[in-house]
This record gives sequence, C-alpha cells and structure tokens, in this order.
Amino acid sequence: MEDVLNLYHEPYDETRPVICFDESSKALRGHERDPLPARPGAVARSDHRYKRNGKQRIHLSTEPLTGWVNVEITEKRRTIEWIDRMVELADVHYPDADCIRVVMDQLNTHKPAAFYQFFPPEYAQAYLDRFEFHYTPKRGSWLNMAEIEIGVLKRQCLDRRIYHAATLRAEVAAWQRRRNTTNRPIDWQFTTDDARIKLRQLYPIETEEDLQIHA
Repeated sequence: MEDVLNLYHEPYDETRPVICFDESSKALRGHERDPLPARPGAVARSDHRYKRNGKQRIHLSTEPLTGWVNVEITEKRRTIEWIDRMVELADVHYPDADCIRVVMDQLNTHKPAAFYQFFPPEYAQAYLDRFEFHYTPKRGSWLNMAEIEIGVLKRQCLDRRIYHAATLRAEVAAWQRRRNTTNRPIDWQFTTDDARIKLRQLYPIETEEDLQIHA
C-alpha cells in the first residue's frame, strides 16, 4: 500500500510515467420490446426483460497526472490480452519513456514472466527492462486510480443496454476522445501519513516490550 501511495506523490516525470491499469466487463444486452420514450406526464419506460448477447472485456489505462486515458475492448481477458496492452504502452503510447511504471492489481493474468511465453528471450527482457510494476494489495483495489476512470466510463457511457460489440466499441471510442480533450488529471489526496492514521489497524501493533527493545 505504501509503495503505491508514495509513487502517486512523486512529481511528474515524462520519462518515467505512472500508468494505472485495470479491467472490467460489459454484458451485451438488448431490448426484447422497444422502450417507450418520455412524454408529458410520463417518464421513459423499458421492459425489464432483455436479450443476452455475451460479454465484452474492458481494459483501461490512464496516466493520472495528465488525464490521458486509453480503453481497449476484447472478447476475452487472458494473459495475452494483458501482454498486448503492455506492449501497446511501450511501443505506441510511450516509446520514448525510460521507464513505464504501471500500477495494477494482483490478477493471475498480470504476470511479467509471461513475456517469455510470447517473445524470444531477448525481446522479452527488452520489454521488461522498460517496465516497473507496482501491485495494489489484496482487497485494496481502491488504491488503483484506474478504478476512478472506469467508474466515470460506466456512468457516462455504459449505463444503458448495448447489444452489439461494434456499438460498444464505437461508443467507448467516442467517450475516450471526449475524455482526452478535457485534460482532467486525477487529484489524489490520500497519502502514506493518512494511511498510517486512518488505516492503523492494518499495521502491526507494538507492545511496550517491543518499544523497549527498539529503544
């Protein structure tokens, strides 16, 4: 936890960007019957029944200090999709960065060693030399600022039924373009000092005997 919090309060360095990465999903659902639009004296209404059309996976990367965000939609969420996102960060979005520092959770697909499964050793090592991975603690995913952007995406773009994957991709792409034109960095306020006060139950409790030993 403190590793991530300390990272968030480092000054901006374009050669060592801090990127938060997280994943979510969107169930594709359509109306069985056309919804009734709002009219004077009546609100819009939708039938509670719907048609299922599978699920799509959302992969979101964001640079909190600049407000940049990138979203990719895939059918599956496997290690190869995670590798693709990291390669995209390195080759497309941050090709000139000395070190890309990525904050993410401990999902079993987030395995740096997996680079060796998909690339020859020299290429795998070359990619890994450009990354520095920081993991949020278990049950501490709220420390990942990518969750904030996913929340915004869901409220502004995904809060309705979408039936086709192509429609989902188009809607998310439009949201991403609008979001990136606003240049809204995330103002993270929670610090390590705050954690040691507000989350002190997570820290080892020193007894009087422990304090005497340290003295």
